[in-house]
Amino acid sequence: MTETTNAFDIAQGQFDHVAELLNLDQPVREMLRWPTREFKFQIPVRMSDGGTQVFFGYRVQHNDARGPSKGGIRFHTSETMDTVRALAMWMTWKCAVADIPLGGAKGGVAVDSATLNRDEKERLTRGWIGQMYRNIGPRLDVPAPDVGTSPQMMGWMMDEYSKLAGEYTPGVITGKPVGSGGSKGRTEATGYGVVYTIRETLQHLKLDAGKMSASVQGFGNVAQYAARGFTEQLGGTVVCVSWWDNKERRAISVSSDKGLDIAFLQSITDQYGDIDQEKAQEAGYKLEDADAWLSKDVDVLIPAALEGQLNGETVHKISDKVKILAEGANGPTTQEADAVLNERGIFTIPDFLCNAGGGTTSYFESVQNDMNYYWSKGEVLERLDFKMTEAHRRVLEMSTNEGVPMRDAAYMVAIGAVVEAMEMRGWL
Repeated sequence: MTETTNAFDIAQGQFDHVAELLNLDQPVREMLRWPTREFKFQIPVRMSDGGTQVFFGYRVQHNDARGPSKGGIRFHTSETMDTVRALAMWMTWKCAVADIPLGGAKGGVAVDSATLNRDEKERLTRGWIGQMYRNIGPRLDVPAPDVGTSPQMMGWMMDEYSKLAGEYTPGVITGKPVGSGGSKGRTEATGYGVVYTIRETLQHLKLDAGKMSASVQGFGNVAQYAARGFTEQLGGTVVCVSWWDNKERRAISVSSDKGLDIAFLQSITDQYGDIDQEKAQEAGYKLEDADAWLSKDVDVLIPAALEGQLNGETVHKISDKVKILAEGANGPTTQEADAVLNERGIFTIPDFLCNAGGGTTSYFESVQNDMNYYWSKGEVLERLDFKMTEAHRRVLEMSTNEGVPMRDAAYMVAIGAVVEAMEMRGWL
């Protein structure tokens, strides 16, 4: 098999494999291999220097059989139609495996957020809504933040949509600031969801969480709270995290055999996940190369950056000590790497189960917007824990009963739920 790190090829390949296991009819396969709707558009933005720059924006709605489409908006230089297609497909499975009544979508703009000032970001986000507002809405498609976007940017998007719609519509966007229709607990949700699935896996494998060590790729929002939850909730130790340094334009790892103080690292990290190297070294931490996180002698690996990071080459750098791979990122593992992980007996918590906490809490936010009544942070995280635990139980049960890896089992649960919804609506 030819190695690929094209995200959509990975997503389709994973689907095709399970479609064979489920013996799906060819028309069903074709409907689910490709998105229902795709949008690509230009966004002209007046820059602060007085000039105009044109950006390309995207939105893909993969499948809405189970409910309105749901998925984030990513601002990243590598954004293409294929990355958005893949992420939209994974959102369909993510919502289905978490058993929330939503479909899958994703959006983005090919841009480096770090190069834009506040005013330029606002113009770009409002411009995105200007191009898409006829095709999104609380009962149609609900965007949310992702890599390179923030709650403030979601607030601007919600405001722009409300102006164009002629009425206050908080439910059109999730991930908004608290106080502007946002949900408490949303910041921590994806990372904590990763931790909940690790906890359930450790219990299944009969491993003592307090004796576990972990290494994390990335130090954005998901990675920060996955690392923090691993230490504070499970009692484990995080010995290494990596991040993309926007100033030096390269990835760097910071490590300590004694364990990292994640709260301290958060205090010296900017909004883009850049850790202050000098302060980290002053704290006694070691700076290493980008791939150091991958080869550490730890029990748990948590890739929480971008897709395609574990491939046929990099997977062989993983230590023999690793027992669990918890995919905090979307699509971090290629099929070639997956085969190696299965051969080595590394228990993989697949991405659309492991990182479903963000989408689940976004659903909670929509519910709260509809009620115009908002829950406490404790209530949100308690509901999230229940949803993630139940999802893990269903997938583990399928894995055990069918004798298949967790990724295949998660796909079987998710695809089965989507196909059932399509049949009930008369689409098939």
